[in-house]
Amino acid sequence: MTKRHITYLACSAALCGSLLGAAPAAATHHVLTVHPGESIQRAVDAAEPGDTVVVLAGTYHESVKVTTPGLTLRGVGAGTVLKPAKKVGSTAKKAVKSCAEMGNGICVVGAKKQPVEDVTIAHLTVTGFSRTGVMAVGAANLHVHGVAAVKNGQWGLAEERSVHSMYQNNVARDNGDAGIFLANSVTAEKGAADTDGTVVEHNLLAGNRIGVTVRRLRNLTVSDNSVTGNCAGVFVVGDENKPKAGHLTVADNQVVKNNKYCKKTARLAFLQGSGIVLTGTEDTLVTGNTVTGNSGRSPLSGGVVLFKSFVGVTSDRNQITRNRLSGNAPADLVNQEATKRGNAFRQNTCKKSKPAGLC
Repeated sequence: MTKRHITYLACSAALCGSLLGAAPAAATHHVLTVHPGESIQRAVDAAEPGDTVVVLAGTYHESVKVTTPGLTLRGVGAGTVLKPAKKVGSTAKKAVKSCAEMGNGICVVGAKKQPVEDVTIAHLTVTGFSRTGVMAVGAANLHVHGVAAVKNGQWGLAEERSVHSMYQNNVARDNGDAGIFLANSVTAEKGAADTDGTVVEHNLLAGNRIGVTVRRLRNLTVSDNSVTGNCAGVFVVGDENKPKAGHLTVADNQVVKNNKYCKKTARLAFLQGSGIVLTGTEDTLVTGNTVTGNSGRSPLSGGVVLFKSFVGVTSDRNQITRNRLSGNAPADLVNQEATKRGNAFRQNTCKKSKPAGLC
């Protein structure tokens, strides 16, 4: 990278002082611009906390690892495209090689005891990676917006061990598993973690196995998303670990015709025609959603489904209220839990439920 690729956004403390007299010293943040043929990783490595790396339109065959707090990595829209490197050689930097070898496009990584804070990923496309388009591990106050995650092998956008994230105005399409996947831990068996208010809103999630998966988490909102053409729309899942998943909100989403077929896995039946599914969760509010045309023959098919977990974990005290449901099969509302679990179905607009009487 040359000096001409660095644009200064703020004057130095000395210059500000000479011009403004008693003005307090302020941090100097820079914009580092990456042109086609140059290395995004090199610019990210050169950046200081608070800097912005702008990636101009072009196709970049690399993976990028971000560990600098306060960094913004921003493309210029759909024309900024990250694809896998054709080959990761032995001379590649460890940071780049690690992210690439794991099959991820962009990795935002904090330490186990010190999360990386205030990172923004925006306005670019990540596609064709064998695992995940954007993967965050140990992040706090992460913002991902205006990102298109398309045709990645596992997840479009994903995170674990992270808090207070914002996923907004993204497109996650045709990914092998979830368009957006949020979990306490991908590998470790642990109780549900508090996200400190993570929000997933105004995203388009289409053609994935599952639109949004929320696994073993609490204190989170999934709202105002368009979820269509997946095998299942929104999947909130807990398991036998304590504390349970739950204390979260699924609200005001458009969940339409998630009728793609996905074969069974070791822990889950085949998926088709599932709108919003809760399994092994407690104290979750599902409200104000429009859920239409989700139809299939899976044990999890239906509009809003309380599913009795394969590992025997009950769903307790969930509130399904004020949703608009139609054309879902086998029913608009499906409750597989015993009545004593305290789940409530109130003021929903629908025609058919299983068992009868929930509409």
